[in-house]
Parts: sequence; structure tokens; C-alpha cells
Amino acid sequence: MLNKKIAFAITFAALSSSVWAGCGIDGGRVSIVGNEFPAIQAVGSAAAECAGGGVEVTKNLTADHQKINVQGMTGNPAEYTTAIIANSSIVALMVDDVIRPLDDLVAKHGQDIQKHQLVTVDGNIMAVAFMANAQHLVFRADILAEAGLNPPTTYEEMLVAAAIIRDMGLMQNPVGGAYKAGWNIAEEFVNMYIGHGGEFFEPGTAKVSINNQAGVDALHMMKALSHFMNPDYLTHDSNATSAEWKAGNVAIMNMWGSRVGPLKSDEVAAEVASNTDIAGPMTVGGGSIPAATLWWDGWTVAKNISDEDAEATFLAMKHAVRPEMLNDETSLLAVWLIKGYEPTTASRGVVAAAQMGTKPYPMVSYQGLLHSALGAEIIDFMMGKEDAATALADVEAAYTAAAKEKGYL
Repeated sequence: MLNKKIAFAITFAALSSSVWAGCGIDGGRVSIVGNEFPAIQAVGSAAAECAGGGVEVTKNLTADHQKINVQGMTGNPAEYTTAIIANSSIVALMVDDVIRPLDDLVAKHGQDIQKHQLVTVDGNIMAVAFMANAQHLVFRADILAEAGLNPPTTYEEMLVAAAIIRDMGLMQNPVGGAYKAGWNIAEEFVNMYIGHGGEFFEPGTAKVSINNQAGVDALHMMKALSHFMNPDYLTHDSNATSAEWKAGNVAIMNMWGSRVGPLKSDEVAAEVASNTDIAGPMTVGGGSIPAATLWWDGWTVAKNISDEDAEATFLAMKHAVRPEMLNDETSLLAVWLIKGYEPTTASRGVVAAAQMGTKPYPMVSYQGLLHSALGAEIIDFMMGKEDAATALADVEAAYTAAAKEKGYL
């Protein structure tokens, strides 16, 4: 069982930048797999600048990255030389032993990487973090003003605001959310369950414990919110939800901080972009813990590749997150942990999440099995086919079967 303490500190203070002299790669292969949102795309594009002169750089940025990264790094040689991961997805790579410690490469080439970017597991550097992320409130200031409302600070207030906006005829479906069946809706349950004070497992064990009042309350709040969403909400991931926002169809939503910048870009209608505002994550059920999770994203280096490819990958990825990649456009895409980053208005929600004591996403190996079970089994409740307790019992049964198969139980 992997249940290791992971040392990682996020520092939001502005830090001075330094001059970088170039990729410095003589040869080798760099193959990147990762998510597809704008901040990751910016990192992938920056890494691709190292191609040429005997250096090959390819990238596969896709929403399905977690379905292919372990398999793609298992072969010898591995298909992918680096996976861009978050604090949830790195666990699977460590469990399957497909990524290598970076201590030697950091010692040789990483003197200018800030200490708080180094993700350390049992004394070994396993990743380099480059951004922080969290979901938080995004709202249309003009719509709320027209409805005579303040930005909601709780999910209960969000429901009230949604009803008023609909009743006034301002919007039919004013609430947005990445509730797509699978990973996305499972993440929303994780957020809501934490906000209700729930614990996922019995203390010190891998035995799941979510079929309780906190679990039932979390599902009922999610169902109540869905009544104010697009009827096709179970097909809406972050991309589709962002598209709904850009189209002017949504007034309040819980969304990733890394998605805020594009919502205010020149590609969005001026009425929408200029009135898009943000605040910290909301609480729920009278609790004081935000119904959200704090994340970091970083990059790894595959174990089953040559030393030449490992060094090329390290240098290319280091180049991708160097201070010089920050500009007026990229600075709006994320809360970067890169030297020289200064928080922008688009980063206020993530910074607020950290200041409010938002819990990190659980980093135990069996959390991924629970996440998968949630994404598959709570759909029947959302569709009105079964009650909350039955759906949660189904989740626990599916998780328990998977955990026994993996040897956690």
C-alpha cells in the first residue's frame, strides 16, 4: 500500500526572475503526456521550443491523459518520457513504479529551481511543480447586480441566487458546473463531501466510509444545483462548461482557477468578459471548510528511458516553466509557482482557497479507485433512478471489489 507523506509547500509571494540561457540539450527524445487546458498547453508549447538539433519533442495533451499515462510509461523504452500530473495522478505513477527520482538531475541542472517546487516523497524528488489550482466561485457581476444579489459564499446562497435569476427571467439555467459523468462529477462529490466534513476512509485503513449523512447531504446538494444547470449537464466537462459561460448562458459556477483567464479573453463577448468576476470557494451545510480541494500540477520523468532521454526531458521541461515563459497572456492562465510570477486578478480565487484552508486532494493510492467508483455509481441518483443511500452503497461495493483486487483490503 502506498500511503506516503509528500512534502510540498506552495508559496504565493512574488519572487525575482533570472535570465535563462537556452535549452542546452545535445540530443534525445522528449515525449509529453498531460491534460489539455490552456496552462498545460502553454507548458507543452514552451517545451516544444527545444526541438531541433537532434532533439525530438512530441506531446499528447488530452482530457484522457490519466487513462493512458501509466500504460504509456510502462513499456521499455516508455512511449512517454514525461507525464504532466497533479497531486492525485502522480500516485498511480508511483504505485506502478514508472517514474524515476529526480535528485541527480536536480543536482546537475536544477540549481535555479525553487525549493518549494520540488515534490518530495520519502526523501526522493519525484516531480517538479509549476502551478497551483483549485475550484472556486466564478460569477457574472452584471447579472447578480441586476438581481440585487451579492456573490454567494455558500452553496445554499447559490441555490437562492439561481432561483431568483431564473424567476426574474434573466437566465433559464444560470448555474454551471463540470458534472460530466466520470471523473468530473466524482470530483464535485469529493468537494461537496469534504465541505460537509466527511472522511473518505476509516482512520488508518483503506476501508471506505462515505455512506453516511455527509455523503447523503453532498449528493442532495449536487442534485439541487443540477436543477438550475443545462439539462445536458452530465455531458459537460470543464471545456463544455466554459463554452456555456462564454456564450453568456451561465451566471454562477464552481470552476478551476486555471480556466478563468480564457473566460475574460478578447475571444469572449465584451459583455461577458468584462463582467466575469471571481471569489474564493464556497462552503456548504454550515461548515467552515471550503467545499473544494487544493491542487498542484507538475512534471515527472519516466523510469524506463535512457539517461540521454531523461536528461533531455528534464531540460526541456525545465525550459517550459522557466521565468521567461511568463508574459501578459500566460500570467493569466494559472497561479504559477514559477520564479517571477506575480498574482493577477484571475488568480484571486486560488489564492483565496489556500488562505481559507482548503484541503488538498487526498494523496493515497486507493483514492483513485474511490474516485472511479463515484464517477460511475452516483449517476443513477443524479438521474433520479435511485436514492442517495443506495447510490452510496453501490459506490462502496464497487470500490471494495476494486480495492480487494488491488490488495488494499
